[in-house]
Amino acid sequence: MTEVDWVSRFADEVIEAAERRAPGKTIVCASGLSPSGPIHLGNLREVLTPHLVADEIRRRGHDCVHILSVDDFDRFRKVPAGVDPSWSEHIGKPLTSVPAPPGSPHPNWAEHFKAPLLAALQDLGVEVRLISQTEMYTSGVYRERVLLAMRERTRIDGILGQYRTKDATSDEGEDDGLGESGYYPYKPYCSVCERDTTTVTAYDDDSTTLTYTCACGHGETVRLSEYDFGKLVWKVDWPMRWAYEGVIFEPSGVDHSSPGSSFVVGGQIVREVFGGTQPIGPMYAFVGISGMAKMSSSKGSVPTPSDALEIMEAPLLRWLYARRRPNQSFKIAFDQEILRLYDEWDSLQRKVAAGTAEPLEAIASDRAVRTSSGPLPTTERALPYRMLASVADITTGDDEQMLRILTDLDPDNPVTSLDEVRPRLDRAAHWTATQVPTDQRTQVRDEPDTKLLESLDESQRESLRLLLQGLDSSWSLERLTTLVYSVPKVLAGLEPDAKPTPEVKVAQRQFFVLVYTLLVGRDAGPRLPTLLLALGADRIRTLLT
Repeated sequence: MTEVDWVSRFADEVIEAAERRAPGKTIVCASGLSPSGPIHLGNLREVLTPHLVADEIRRRGHDCVHILSVDDFDRFRKVPAGVDPSWSEHIGKPLTSVPAPPGSPHPNWAEHFKAPLLAALQDLGVEVRLISQTEMYTSGVYRERVLLAMRERTRIDGILGQYRTKDATSDEGEDDGLGESGYYPYKPYCSVCERDTTTVTAYDDDSTTLTYTCACGHGETVRLSEYDFGKLVWKVDWPMRWAYEGVIFEPSGVDHSSPGSSFVVGGQIVREVFGGTQPIGPMYAFVGISGMAKMSSSKGSVPTPSDALEIMEAPLLRWLYARRRPNQSFKIAFDQEILRLYDEWDSLQRKVAAGTAEPLEAIASDRAVRTSSGPLPTTERALPYRMLASVADITTGDDEQMLRILTDLDPDNPVTSLDEVRPRLDRAAHWTATQVPTDQRTQVRDEPDTKLLESLDESQRESLRLLLQGLDSSWSLERLTTLVYSVPKVLAGLEPDAKPTPEVKVAQRQFFVLVYTLLVGRDAGPRLPTLLLALGADRIRTLLT
């Protein structure tokens, strides 16, 4: 029996639910994000989880849409680090009414943080139908549902009241509409100051007149059947949207999934107030970062999808989310771990090509490299990432030098253009330039270390002589690898291809340290054969003699 991955299991469940609830209609999978600040790699799970499920449903020939609700009508809560403190005057306004951060080309705060996410989603092959909550509320689309929620406020208050005395959950800090003048699930923004520092003091169901006062001193009575500058509180807003959009699948983070939280309460509200059904809603776990990027810490935030796509190709990033069940946490590497990660990915691709990959591995790989719309762009010649990073490090990203080295890697099948190894080369070069600390970058000596060369014993001198002697006949990555490992064997009286003894392994490490010290002034560096190729035979001879 073929193993079934988590995406297929949810797709089965969603298709079955759709046929039961709304046969013949478009299946709706949903995500929701607030552009209150940088949308980070943890938030990306909110989008990629339903994307993968929706894509599987489309692969099976069903009509399925993935909607992405942008909560740009949420209130501006606080001024993040690094932004002019004067922006605090906008706290309480809708995100679309707050000016973008200084220097931004975007018209408002929400658009500033939404734009890079949309660009990243396009690179990742994620197709979504965008829904701006500012547009939905201010155009009056939700008006009848707002009036319904106000008519049913006693029922909603009763549902919420079942949980208010329970232990606080992580999203209960949200205003649920309860105030000194009673319970109202609708929160108007002030028509004068635009903030939500308002209190509803009265509401009449028949005339829909609503009276509010604002902390700014303004107060007025409006007709809610005509007033669209406000929104339902979160625990009512979310289930209203489930019913309005007919959502069948929408995951949520652990903060929304605990007892008494918005997903649980929303299940009752959507049934009892809006006549809808709660979506299938798996909880997704934390996404961590291995080696926080310096460039992102300076922004005062965790890395974003755009940051990740600057150092890794889109299929690799998709794979990290596809291979883990939503409730499994994992880390995304910005440090040296990315080298091992790419080795693992390349190994998987070789196994997939050979037909030897495990079924679930092959499925996760397929979801990473293509969608129902077609394959994602890939690197034509996928040379090892760690090698490309070393080449970029040694050459400080100089195109001419990088091409020279990559051409020499395999003389029988030379790289003739850097385009063959892009975009992977560009990702590796960017990782080297931004994530490798300066003190770990490779700095090749300008002049020979004459003091060290003069102090060498006869065995060390002979090892360098054997290395230099074999350079010209070993000028490819494979042959240089054989050469540097064979020198200590030959010195020990063994054949170049002999299996190394424990003593020879020690001698190999000592030889490598000697060569690294003479070339780059440290006892380690990029893989020695790659470093030798990068330097060229003439420069090696200059530094080792």
